[in-house]
Amino acid sequence: MAMLSTLWVFLSVNYLFCDILSGMELASITAYLAGSIHGVAVTQAFLLFAGISLEIPFLMIVLSRVLGFRANKAANIIAASLMIVYQAGSFFIGDSSLHYIFFSVVEIAGNLAIILYALAWKRPRATVVQPA
Repeated sequence: MAMLSTLWVFLSVNYLFCDILSGMELASITAYLAGSIHGVAVTQAFLLFAGISLEIPFLMIVLSRVLGFRANKAANIIAASLMIVYQAGSFFIGDSSLHYIFFSVVEIAGNLAIILYALAWKRPRATVVQPA
């Protein structure tokens, strides 16, 4: 459980810093001021979608620690798969800068690590303590 939660923290920090660095690019600043990002209008719906996509890894930090085995395993596989699709899909919107490609590779690899870890995760065996 702790390993999965830690991987989600790692991914969350990567998602945030990629967005922070993207916001420092002159082309991005100009586009933000014009009200679009790579030709996509920055609307309330767009911002809601972006917020939801960021909330998934934040939520998984907690859920990875509190869900039972079966639900935990399934939630991690589903959430990491969704984040891979989301990240891979972002390459089809506009041009990708070098830092964005770098972070995307790290993020996709991190999500794959979560999926592989969750798939390999075996149900913990109960131990019975015998009185001395």
